[in-house]
Amino acid sequence: MEPIFLPSNQPRDRFYQGGKRIQQLRGEPLIGNRVPEDWVGSCTALDGHSSLGTTTLPDGTLLADAVTSNPIAWLGPHHVAAYGADPKMLVKLLDAGQRLPVHAHPHASFAHEHLGRHHGKAEAWYVLEPGDVYVGLKQDLASEDMLGYVKEQDSEQLLGLLHRRHVERGDSVYVPPGVLHAIGEGILVAEIQEPEDMSILLEWNGFELDGERDGHLGLGFERALGAVELLGRSEAEVDALITRGKTGPSVLASESNEYFRVESYRNDDLPLTLDAGLRILIVAGGSVTLHWEEGHSVPAPRGSTVLIPSGVGPVRVTGEDNDTFLVICRPPL
Repeated sequence: MEPIFLPSNQPRDRFYQGGKRIQQLRGEPLIGNRVPEDWVGSCTALDGHSSLGTTTLPDGTLLADAVTSNPIAWLGPHHVAAYGADPKMLVKLLDAGQRLPVHAHPHASFAHEHLGRHHGKAEAWYVLEPGDVYVGLKQDLASEDMLGYVKEQDSEQLLGLLHRRHVERGDSVYVPPGVLHAIGEGILVAEIQEPEDMSILLEWNGFELDGERDGHLGLGFERALGAVELLGRSEAEVDALITRGKTGPSVLASESNEYFRVESYRNDDLPLTLDAGLRILIVAGGSVTLHWEEGHSVPAPRGSTVLIPSGVGPVRVTGEDNDTFLVICRPPL
């Protein structure tokens, strides 16, 4: 096996606007203003679709089918022993051409009981271009009060319920299941999450969606709010979800480790050797070279997104650019 360079995989006509930042990173032409996401190495389809959003390999095979047919080669024996053929992660590039609505995602236990899903949706953002994020309620709310806010659809009021933080390139934000959040306009992130596409949308005014119909996962808002954290978080509790400018093999809040892992490296960290295991590598700056068994090597310039199956074995990463900026996404241990 060998590292696989993945082309853009951008579902169109999303309910919110994208910008130019994904195309600028990849060096590609803009394809529209409602394509804010690039689903990278995806075995997950958009909610309501059978294959839209899933990655097609260079030979025409769906990545999901390839993983199912030979999970040890793709995921590694330790992963398969723990999780079977489930890759346990979905990675995206997300370019917020407009602020995203206030929303949350359910925990796995709620998703399994009420929706028949295999996962919930914890997520984390690794910041590639700076901006503002909104995470967690400032104070406790009764469900009746939240239902009132949802009915009124006052965007300023809804957003004002959440803590606001400015984040810079190289920061990360972990969003536990159930925590209300929104990503501010103008930010570019690499997002890693559990492999599901489902949201409880409490705000839809100004977005291309019918929130009254689609915002509650078919449960009705009263039931759906059972998956939403309505307890307030302190300033310190919110700050604990944010990691500032950290590099190395673990750059997210430790609470996220049960769901996924993110590594980040700069020029001073190279060369380095990555152990065998499933990885998605994003070259957010500079250029690197990947080396693997029997003297094979390939350059990976800025904007590359590279899927590294476990079967490739250890991979050595070298590079000499002063602006090298690598983000590596991995499933949980």
